[in-house]
Amino acid sequence: MKKAKKIRLLVIVLVLLVIIAAAAGLFSKKAGGEERAEARASIEETVSRLALQCYLIEGAYPQGLEYLEENYGLIVNQEDYLIVYTPLAENLPPSVRVLDREE
Repeated sequence: MKKAKKIRLLVIVLVLLVIIAAAAGLFSKKAGGEERAEARASIEETVSRLALQCYLIEGAYPQGLEYLEENYGLIVNQEDYLIVYTPLAENLPPSVRVLDREE
């Protein structure tokens, strides 16, 4: 049973990584303002979803973005985007904002 959960978790993480990679490829530095806004929203949604996934699996929201990077495979284009991840409490979802470094 635990092996099935780990496999399911791995599949979810891999799917999210593919989505993030696709978003990064589609919304490069040369993308227009509307596309960049969509990319920021996609990244914000992915970070929030991974934080929720962590809460559901571990019983607490992560206290930092680094935890999601190390344990849940989050990869973000740090050159183009700044993620402001503010944990509120272990049982409350964090505040997540994505800022465009070009603006």
